[in-house]
Amino acid sequence: MYDKGWKKHVKYRKSKELMTILPNEIVSLLKQYEAAEEDIVCWTVCDRMLDGGFADTYLVLLREHLFIFSGSREPSSEKTFKGYAVLRKSANRPSPAKPAAWEVERIGIDRIESVSIVNLVASGMVVMKDSASEERIAGAFTNGHMKQAAKLAAAFEKLKKNEEIDIRELDGDHSGATCPKCRMIYPEEGRQVCPRCMKKHAIFIRLLSLAGKYKLSLFFIVLFMLLNSATGLVIPYFQGTVLFDQALAGTGTFAGKIGLVILIIIAFRTLSLLFGVMFGIMIAKLAANVAFDLKSSVFTAMQRLSLDFFMRKQTGHLMTRVNNDAHELQYFFVDGMSYFIVNAMNIIGIAAVLLWMDWRLTLICLIPMPLVFWLVRKAFPKLWRLSWRRHRRVSALNSIISDTIRGSRVVKAFGKEQMEIGRFQRANDAFSGAEQNFNKMSGTVFPVLNLLTQTGGILIWAFGGWKVMQGQMSFGAVLTFVNYMYMLYGPIQFMNNIVGWWSYCMAAAQRIFEIQDAVPDVAERPDAVRLPDMKGDIEVNNVTFGYEPNKAILKNVSLRAKPGQMIGVVGHSGAGKSTLVNLISRLYDVTEGEIRIDGVNVKDISMASLRSHIGIVSQDVYVFSGTIAENIAYANPDCTTEDIIHAAKIANAHDFIEKLPDGYDTLVGSGGYNLSGGEKQRLSIARAVLHNPKVLILDEATASLDTETELQIQEALDSLVKGRTTIAIAHRLSTLRNADYLVVMDRGKVVEAGTHDELMERKGAYHDLVRKHDEALKMKEGVIA
Repeated sequence: MYDKGWKKHVKYRKSKELMTILPNEIVSLLKQYEAAEEDIVCWTVCDRMLDGGFADTYLVLLREHLFIFSGSREPSSEKTFKGYAVLRKSANRPSPAKPAAWEVERIGIDRIESVSIVNLVASGMVVMKDSASEERIAGAFTNGHMKQAAKLAAAFEKLKKNEEIDIRELDGDHSGATCPKCRMIYPEEGRQVCPRCMKKHAIFIRLLSLAGKYKLSLFFIVLFMLLNSATGLVIPYFQGTVLFDQALAGTGTFAGKIGLVILIIIAFRTLSLLFGVMFGIMIAKLAANVAFDLKSSVFTAMQRLSLDFFMRKQTGHLMTRVNNDAHELQYFFVDGMSYFIVNAMNIIGIAAVLLWMDWRLTLICLIPMPLVFWLVRKAFPKLWRLSWRRHRRVSALNSIISDTIRGSRVVKAFGKEQMEIGRFQRANDAFSGAEQNFNKMSGTVFPVLNLLTQTGGILIWAFGGWKVMQGQMSFGAVLTFVNYMYMLYGPIQFMNNIVGWWSYCMAAAQRIFEIQDAVPDVAERPDAVRLPDMKGDIEVNNVTFGYEPNKAILKNVSLRAKPGQMIGVVGHSGAGKSTLVNLISRLYDVTEGEIRIDGVNVKDISMASLRSHIGIVSQDVYVFSGTIAENIAYANPDCTTEDIIHAAKIANAHDFIEKLPDGYDTLVGSGGYNLSGGEKQRLSIARAVLHNPKVLILDEATASLDTETELQIQEALDSLVKGRTTIAIAHRLSTLRNADYLVVMDRGKVVEAGTHDELMERKGAYHDLVRKHDEALKMKEGVIA
């Protein structure tokens, strides 16, 4: 069953990733049992003992067997991670903490009925059930290995059922917090990017490919820079050799022509100034365009990512990506590439002139260069790491600022201003420390580099002066040589500073490319179906979903909403009601099962088509900065003023809008007029009316409103649901009085379904909810009386 037919049920991608991460001892033992590399389906490590100690046990799932490798050494009383201690040369395969003799158990797949994961406090267990329905614990693990253990259980279930397995879903980073290549701890939690192993040259080449858009501007900038440098190269020759050795000495072509020499010097200085002004103006224009394009690119890339991405990231971190990182990359295109090319040409040109004038003096001035290159090589990795650390600190600082400002109402309500000040001071102190460390490093390295480069000039003065005294060289020639040497200091200084520039730009580029390359968890298929019209027939078939592995929020949920029907979903908080509607609108993808609309799986429908036919009115209403009219028209920016007013009237919002200072032109949101909860909710309903969806989702639309406001909102909702397929979630059962069908959920499962009368007759979960609801209303009436 699993031999010949297994490969056709597995999308196998030939790779050594699984094998190279397993310890050498485990790989050797597998080979002794003639286990081929392509037979490995999934594996996980169980790092806990059942008695509470820590020891590694490896579970390796093959197509026909499950191997259990248990170390026979004494378990340790604590778990110590040594990510920084492993040398790069020895990091090809991680080894257990201590050498151990391995006990091997091989169990045939046909002898195992099921493999499941049991959640414990900060840990879990892998439980196997054999064909005789007897259970045994295969291993225990800390929460860091929960994800991979869940993958192994899911892979076993599909293998047992002879279902298709996508190997890409099973590949993953088993270490979680460490680089699989060098074992270094990732510097930023949740971001698996290793600064040591990152291919910086590949990032640099990719950045160069982005320069194609600005190649014409860069060409003219470099051209004017070269002309500026070329005219500047002539000046030292006229100021030294021509002025002193010819004009003043009365020999040569310019003998006695002091005025002409001065005019020529002024002319070349003027030309150099004009070329400098021209490339300066072009750089200023290019800088603005580059910053605009980069920020637009990052922001656009963010918009295509799934909701889960934004739930896992702090606002301050994302703001840093859009603003700071794009600003740092601006230097790459503007101050980096062009100045690098010009300064490299200047170094070559000046070095050629110096060699032509006197190769011995030139070699003397280059004596400090090997030491300069050695120091740059040593300083580069340190500056790179310090740059990363500083970025993490400023991101954390921005996050605290963002959280405190957005949550200012909560801060004031609980009187926690001093606590927030302390939290900010700690983050600010951490950033200040990182900034100081970077500045100390750069402030030490660069002056030393400058001193080394200027040592060449001192040697030239000494050796050149000696040659003048010996009559082997004229004073004008020495002065010209020294002037060229000082001209060489500028480009060399830039090349010294390129270490910092490279560190800034490559770190920022990597973070930006990470956003651009991120694959959304909810991705649209290339051949997605477009539905020009939607009837609103919704089928939810055996849906299972969880935000984290092995922690299902919904379990085998099924329901049906026919076109034009209103389905009410009720249940206690945490029952999974909001999660269900998030899946219907495909803000997340189901783990198992499927959701169909008009007979088409939502995964096969294009995002634009799906979202254009689904409208959501939720409890949490967000009001954008802008006018009332702009907030209503958010659903349809091309609508007319009459359409906005019509939608506001249906939502019972027109009357209160007219009483505002500027009516529909009143500014609301950040820095504008503050709306009440009921007023915001009516704006949300007006948006939904203007959107005119075929499927309407009401997620606790009246949960936080008073009774009078609820009645006004309910009237608006009654107008809105007419002719639409509606799925309404509510704690207040009175809002579901018009529902055609009710679904009762508890702990992620549908426990009851039917009409109001049918469910009341059963006297089950719904009957208890109604009874408690009525009791709460009576208590409220008694308090009011």
